[in-house]
Formats: sequence, C-alpha cells, structure tokens
Amino acid sequence: MATKQALREFQTRLAERLQSARTTGVTASWLAVEARTARLLFPLSHAGEIFSWTDVQRVPYVQPWFMGVANLRGALSAVIDLAAFMGVAGADRARNDGESSQCRLVALNPMLEANCALLVDRLLGLRTPDSFTSSAPADAAAPSYFSHRYTDAEGRQWQELNLQALSQHPSFLGIGA
Repeated sequence: MATKQALREFQTRLAERLQSARTTGVTASWLAVEARTARLLFPLSHAGEIFSWTDVQRVPYVQPWFMGVANLRGALSAVIDLAAFMGVAGADRARNDGESSQCRLVALNPMLEANCALLVDRLLGLRTPDSFTSSAPADAAAPSYFSHRYTDAEGRQWQELNLQALSQHPSFLGIGA
C-alpha cells in the first residue's frame, strides 16, 4: 500500500512540475529512466501513463524480452523488458523483490497506437536540453529508434529513444520465438 501511495505522490509531483514548466515557459523535453545500467530519455510526447509494477501474465513461445500482458487500467497491455530488448548488460539477471518493487511500467502514448508498456528499473525525473552539456547523433550502426546521445554535467551518457520508431521497428514487433 505504501508503494501505491509513493507512486501517487511521485505522479502528483511530476504533474505539478509539468504544469509549472508550462506556466513559466520552461519546457521539459524528456522523461529520464534507467533500464538496468542504461540511462534513457523518452520524449514526453511519446510517453504515456506510468504504472507501478503489477502482475504480468506470461505468454508462451515469445521472445525472452516479451514479459507478457498486464491489466493496466482495465486494458490488456503488452509488457516489454526494455533492458532485455536492447541487450543491456545484466538484463538476463532476474530481479529480486526489492528491485522489482522499484520498477515501473511506462505506457506508450495512445497516439502511437501500440498498446504496450516498457519495463524500466527506475524513474529519474524530467530533463530539459539545459540538463546536458553536449549532444551527438546516434552511431551509424545504432538501431533506427536511437536518437541523439547526451552528456550531463557529471559526464554520464544518456540515450534518447524515439518511442514512435521503436513501436514500429520490425524487431520490436517480432515477439514470436
């Protein structure tokens, strides 16, 4: 119950910060998340509602990164382990109960017409372009859903994901094993 209350409080603070950003003219561009060791940026226009971890019904004969389906606000949504899908180091290691309680499901914006949610290990708040000291285009060999790479003042690397391109990528759509 405390987890649900904490999530509600976080969502309330996030909504207040978004409203404050609109009224002060500062635009928040990304939702910052962590998927295992990867620091990722989701464009706010692509991200939907955020849910706490919930039971996921497993589905047979699917890729290991396809966790199954979950009931999110009365609708069945596919749940994708983003770190496993991206091949992030350590993604094959099972999460313990403490780690799972910190995980969140970030639904894709309904305008993307992809009824799914991405499992991330932690929410890290909102970021604006001013949060970073430099940016560079994605590597030529990177998947098409990788947008720019950013570096913050502490030297940490962040990868922007184009969730619209991700939701249409053949490997993302190919869930069958």
